[in-house]
Amino acid sequence: MGQEPRRDVFQAIADPTRRAILSLLMCHAMTPNALAQHFESSRQAVSKHVNLLTECGLLKQEQSGREIYYHLNKRKMKEIDQWLKPFRKLWETRFSQLDDVLNKLKD
Repeated sequence: MGQEPRRDVFQAIADPTRRAILSLLMCHAMTPNALAQHFESSRQAVSKHVNLLTECGLLKQEQSGREIYYHLNKRKMKEIDQWLKPFRKLWETRFSQLDDVLNKLKD
């Protein structure tokens, strides 16, 4: 039997709790307990989300004494941003076109 394949990044960020965890870690690293305090779910449930994000490569862990701190993996986040770039350009173009149409209707 082979290894279980790595989790899909886009499946991971599809979950609102995991997106919230990523948002919390944008500013600074946090321990699992510190993260769990921001959610109504159990620490164990938050830990499962953190583990999945780590498996996807979106988070890195760093041991500091007896504590584990989680950080965003900026390189992996940049990969997501690069993948979204053509879509962002398309959306901006379409919104600009919509603005033009709405401005013409106003006049």
